[in-house]
Amino acid sequence: MATFTSSDDLRAAEFVDANLRGARFRRADLSGVVMRGVDVRGAEIDAPWLFEGGSFLRINGVDVTPLVEAELNRRFPGRAGRRATDPDGARAAWAVLEQRWAVTLERVAAMPAATVDVSVDGEWSFAQTLRHLVMATDTWLGRAILDIEQPFHPIGQPYAEYETDGHDLSIFATVAPSYADVLEVRAGRVAMVRDFLATVTSEDLAATRKNPWAPECPETILSCLHVIFEEEWEHHRYAVRDLDAIDATSAHESVTSAAQA
Repeated sequence: MATFTSSDDLRAAEFVDANLRGARFRRADLSGVVMRGVDVRGAEIDAPWLFEGGSFLRINGVDVTPLVEAELNRRFPGRAGRRATDPDGARAAWAVLEQRWAVTLERVAAMPAATVDVSVDGEWSFAQTLRHLVMATDTWLGRAILDIEQPFHPIGQPYAEYETDGHDLSIFATVAPSYADVLEVRAGRVAMVRDFLATVTSEDLAATRKNPWAPECPETILSCLHVIFEEEWEHHRYAVRDLDAIDATSAHESVTSAAQA
């Protein structure tokens, strides 16, 4: 399979009668792409930033963005609260997130122990997802809101382009930690958010901070919290998706084994 990377400039390229069947796009910028007369049956798109910036995704002339948003809110009750604008709303939003993650952690605990390290289709494992959320909390609560100079726990999982974006990877563990350690650190970060929200005021939410990735760009504490909420819901969605895939594979293997017995 041919592979195109960031060194290949395909901006404004035109594909005419091209066969892209089965092609995969990872971390690719497809904003503004126009497709006409295409066969997209069976295509799958995962765009976590679909709802940002007031843009659209039109299919056959229909903006499907609000449809996707409504369906995700239906599938994940409480998700709509991620855009809370006041202290009570933010506290309620976090309480729902804690509850949803608690249910998912119980589900994982009832599965084979190795499940936490299974990668589905090249995505992060469940343990890696929890580690990334540790880093997300450290970034947006520790660095941005609390202004801690070095907020990162070594157990955190950086995003894929972290090093190529010019950041120091040396502070992060090079050996995968035990799942028990991941759970302990993750629980501590969840408590940090809960404790911060317990006393936050409307004045606090309106206060400005530096964007941790672009210090020249101011962010309100509320917008920083929104990033944390978004990270939590998106990665919960990914985790549930992959656990469903693992369960489906296990069920298929069980049926196959029974049939062969």
